[in-house]
Amino acid sequence: MPLELTARDDVIGQAFLSVDLAGITPEQLAGLSAPAVAKRLIQADGREQPLGNLFDVSGQGDGERLLLRGDLGRVHRVAAGMSFGCVHVEGTVGRHAGEGMTGGTLTIEGSAGDWLACGLQGGLVHVSGNAGDHAAAALPRHPMGATGGLVLVEGSAGQLAGARMRRGILAIGGDCGEAAGFELRAGTVLVAGRLAPRAGASMKRGTIVALGPAPDVWPAFTRGSTWQPPILPMLLAHLAKHGWKSPAATARGPWQHWHGDLTTGTRGEIFCQPSACGWSGSAGGKSDVAGLRAFYAPSAFADPPSLPNC
Repeated sequence: MPLELTARDDVIGQAFLSVDLAGITPEQLAGLSAPAVAKRLIQADGREQPLGNLFDVSGQGDGERLLLRGDLGRVHRVAAGMSFGCVHVEGTVGRHAGEGMTGGTLTIEGSAGDWLACGLQGGLVHVSGNAGDHAAAALPRHPMGATGGLVLVEGSAGQLAGARMRRGILAIGGDCGEAAGFELRAGTVLVAGRLAPRAGASMKRGTIVALGPAPDVWPAFTRGSTWQPPILPMLLAHLAKHGWKSPAATARGPWQHWHGDLTTGTRGEIFCQPSACGWSGSAGGKSDVAGLRAFYAPSAFADPPSLPNC
């Protein structure tokens, strides 16, 4: 029987408001009995507590599987640093789930808080619900976000999804907040729902794919060709193979190709359906320099999304 941890609702959210589950991964608990696991120390409200004070523990650590049950909305860093094995969550999770994973699989039957899969290096993170801000993005004071791995979100995601990603794939089945792919270094961000403004702002390389309706393309991008890149059907088939359930995974081109950000080079790209693509700059795909300066002026951002100092 795999190891099972069930959150004690009479403790989490009552006696303790914030629980850090870092270090509780299949490889760290391999070979341990339930009583031994219950004695492992974790952080709760900044103080050390035995795991058994907050979770009911059963099963045996087999080094491969870990099951978490209950409302884990106040439990953070679930599966953080995991290198192999499988962590399955039946419920919601808090911030930093899957942070710094190098391998293994984290599946969440619910929603995840901010910083999902931040600093991801490898492995698979699959969320059946929504994700908060900064999914697969750069941690504070870190120059890069995810550098590998695959993140699948069936629902929507908040702002700055994929900010400063270096490699890897982030697929969002619903809507996505502002500035997706902000300062993208490389990697791929796909959004099946509405792609909010400022996507790809200051990106250097990488790809953003808008599968949904009417994205407002950042004016620092210039219109390219309308064509059918062979890689996109292959990419969508790859996502479907790994369990991404979005109907947009069957989308077909041709696709409108945009190049930018012109202020940081033109090696980044945005793909969208030609009938859905809009552009807030001048007509004909030429850059409106005056409009560009206005967009980058501080006064142009009434409430700009902020990335932590890196």
